[in-house]
Amino acid sequence: MNDLVRQHTALSDSDLEWLHLLVSEWQLLSDLSFADLVLWVPTLDGTRYVSVAQMRPNTGPTSYQDDMVGHLVPRGRRPLLDAALDEGRIVREGDPEWREEVPVRVESIPVRREGRVLGVIARNTNLLTVRTPSRLELTYLQSASDLAQMIAAGTFPFPGEQVDMDSSPRAGDGLVRLDAEGVVQYASPNALSAYHRLGLAADLVGQHLGQITAEFAPSRGPVDEALVKLASGYAPREFEVEGNGGVIQLRAIPLSPKGTRIGSLVLLRDVTELRRRERELITKDATIREIHHRVKNNLQTVAALLRLQARRMDSDRGREALNEAVRRVGSIAIVHETLSQNLDERVEFDEIADRVIAMVAEISPGKVTCRRNGRFGILDAEVATPLSMVLTEILQNALEHAFAQGEQGTVEVTAVRGEPRMDARLLITVQDDGRGLPEGFDPQRAGNLGLQIVRTLVEGELGGTFDMVPGAERGTKVILDIPVLAQK
Repeated sequence: MNDLVRQHTALSDSDLEWLHLLVSEWQLLSDLSFADLVLWVPTLDGTRYVSVAQMRPNTGPTSYQDDMVGHLVPRGRRPLLDAALDEGRIVREGDPEWREEVPVRVESIPVRREGRVLGVIARNTNLLTVRTPSRLELTYLQSASDLAQMIAAGTFPFPGEQVDMDSSPRAGDGLVRLDAEGVVQYASPNALSAYHRLGLAADLVGQHLGQITAEFAPSRGPVDEALVKLASGYAPREFEVEGNGGVIQLRAIPLSPKGTRIGSLVLLRDVTELRRRERELITKDATIREIHHRVKNNLQTVAALLRLQARRMDSDRGREALNEAVRRVGSIAIVHETLSQNLDERVEFDEIADRVIAMVAEISPGKVTCRRNGRFGILDAEVATPLSMVLTEILQNALEHAFAQGEQGTVEVTAVRGEPRMDARLLITVQDDGRGLPEGFDPQRAGNLGLQIVRTLVEGELGGTFDMVPGAERGTKVILDIPVLAQK
């Protein structure tokens, strides 16, 4: 819609914002009218109309089989559009049009903002299935007529009241029509069922909706008065009411078709099961995070015990082996600590990589500098956990074997994330400027425990590849190529 309006019309950004607000609301008008809606806007030279948006009803058959957005129509071809635009009134005159052997009643509703008519809504009703309307359908049509008059007067939609139509109640979910005093004139069967869920045993018609709603909601002291007003439809608001084990989502729409408030439309939906599932998910998320927290604590306890045991070892090789185990356990603990702070099983791995680098760098404090370049990005837990261990082993190996005792040097970790797609890959290089690989060294057959762990995790769990090659000038370069899912 933005492109069409800016390309063909003279409307300002504030006018365009008003049209967006209208389009976010007009599914309601379409459903209440049982009709298709097409928004036509006059072009810059005033000789044509361009259709910038279209909506089909959920409550009846469509009048348009094809998409109308982007069509251009010369002025004069559709007299109802001309009359609505020039006279600023709703135009219903004329006989039904026939489209592919289907009779269609066409009406035109001017879209007004601050006294100016920005465009015209063509309301097209398929008459093929017309029958004697029920009380529900009559209420729908009357409410649609009131909303159409408010659009023509520039009082609907309500400024600043952006509605998320995916989560807000719709006409078919439940509808209550109130008079100016907030008394129910009509309640659809779905609306009545929702109030029965709250504990209402009687009919809603003739009841004051605000008082009934406050009666069956839990007592909230001073808030009750506000709840009465909200449920009575005095202001355009969306809110929820919970009571008797049920939860109802309500949306109030004040009706003032001729400038005077005549009542309101209240859309409502029983969201009891939805809220129950949301609470279960919140509980599940909290439980999972608590599990990660406890796993982290247990791993830190294991690391502390290993560290204590290492201090009691007389053998230097035994002490170093236990210290390596401490770092391996610590790298896994870092991942679980990060997961315990998230709502999903995904982590920002850059933070984990930095902590792993800092932890391993303690092997040679102040002599070898470790740093990271690039971004790992967000990774699933099933990738992050083995990758943290792989990174720990590679860094340990570089710090222990690439440099002589007390020698200064640099170890650089570089991460390059591929474009987000289903087959995206993560390329990781760990480059040191140390002594380099021994002659005849084969990284795929080396018996070092650390390298065995790296090969097993990279090829077995991560499904990637691992290689060690001499650096461009000196030192050793470790290359990891790992498949990762696209970021969501």
